Amino acid sequence: MELYEYSAAKLSAMMEQGEISARELCESVLNRIETTDREVRAYLTLQKEEALKQADEVDKLRRSGEALPPLAGIPVGIKDNICTKGLRTTCASRMLHNFVPPYDATVIKKLRAQYAVIPGKLNMDEFAMGSSTETSYFQKTANPHDLTRIPGGSSGGSAAAVAAGSAVVALGSDTGGSIRQPASLCGVVGLKPTYGAVSRFGLVAFASSLDQIGSFGRTVEDAALLYDAVCGPDPMDATSVRRDVTPITPQLHPSVKGLKIGLPHEYFEEGVEESTKNAVMNAAAELEKAGAELIPLSLPSTGYGLSAYYIIASAEASSNLARFDGVKYGYRTEHFETLEQMYENTRSEGFGDEVKRRILLGTFVLSSGYYDAYYKRAKMLQQQMTREFVSVFEQCDLLLTPTTPYTAFKLGERIDDPLMMYRCDVCTVPVNIAGLPAVSLPCGRDDMGLPIGMQLIGPHFSEARLLNTAYSYEKLIGGFPPMPRLSGKEGAK
Repeated sequence: MELYEYSAAKLSAMMEQGEISARELCESVLNRIETTDREVRAYLTLQKEEALKQADEVDKLRRSGEALPPLAGIPVGIKDNICTKGLRTTCASRMLHNFVPPYDATVIKKLRAQYAVIPGKLNMDEFAMGSSTETSYFQKTANPHDLTRIPGGSSGGSAAAVAAGSAVVALGSDTGGSIRQPASLCGVVGLKPTYGAVSRFGLVAFASSLDQIGSFGRTVEDAALLYDAVCGPDPMDATSVRRDVTPITPQLHPSVKGLKIGLPHEYFEEGVEESTKNAVMNAAAELEKAGAELIPLSLPSTGYGLSAYYIIASAEASSNLARFDGVKYGYRTEHFETLEQMYENTRSEGFGDEVKRRILLGTFVLSSGYYDAYYKRAKMLQQQMTREFVSVFEQCDLLLTPTTPYTAFKLGERIDDPLMMYRCDVCTVPVNIAGLPAVSLPCGRDDMGLPIGMQLIGPHFSEARLLNTAYSYEKLIGGFPPMPRLSGKEGAK
């Protein structure tokens, strides 16, 4: 096996034991990027020399006998809406095509404190608005399992990089499923933490009450390692929850005996492919054989989740994206005579169609005469959905659902049908609406060999229980499938 094929946990142990160096690992991942990324197109910005410099620093510290954290020397890909000091952060938009932040996001500061290696920034849907990574201004990322298909979105670059081995682990952001959905379609593990568990300081805002940074890994342990590294309270983020944090990774053990797992029937109804239903139910049967109890139940408001989500998210996006006006940073049109024309032309030229669509919808639902009819009702539904989740968690410990209704579709197949694209997130948006944690992990493949993912949902701050259940399932099935083979025949960027 090549070094990039090992898990982060295994690589960390190999470096600690002196079997490999951080530089050797970094070179392996950079070579993987070099040979495959013209096919996958996961990276928007690379920093090869800086990554090697970071790896050399880890090796120097290790030679001096210093005890290092688990992520020391591990290449971590970063979604391109997370600010990195001195490294371009574009949100995959023309509006920020030349933006270089003067500061690090809190999660990046924490990664640097762990001596993680950052090879570059990963592609995404523009301003995290999309479900396929096709709304990126720069390029369309491909699914490593089938290069003609989407990787999911909006964190498609992060999921594809981890699946392809061009990052060992990666950070993404999840507003309505943007970590879990691409994790499902790319056959990797994706964790969306409880709202407030990970600092959002330095995350370019899409919908502030829904956005949450989370982790990707090829194993549950890897996703837990990265979460442990970045979670915790932050005085720079007013929504960060002040609470004691205990590392989850050392607690992982393969047991679900006595665990009560709810199966909400609304997540298995019409619109979910039969192969997806069967794979998730087979996974449920495996957990039941291992000692878990399965409990059928109902979440009646689930069917309204998409409507509420797109009203709330678009309203907040309309407000958050007002700052991009061409005055202080980012793209500015060359065609204007008045200040008003500069604003208008900059935003018309700088934003893509999907971003404009959501800004218009958000402005509409917040406008006088429509606020009560749309936004207020959506917020009331948010409260109702949250109460329903609280109620079902009195009956069970976790919920098990499909992550997506179907597997990855062809690039370009649905980009012109927004409503069909929005349905990709039907199983994931209720989690964000209620601020809950959830993890997606592989549970099978369809007839074309494409990955199927299942979603575990828990009460607030139940990440340890979620990850332990996911870890137990991973051990029950003997580990997840190996990464897809890529030819690399097209060479480097």
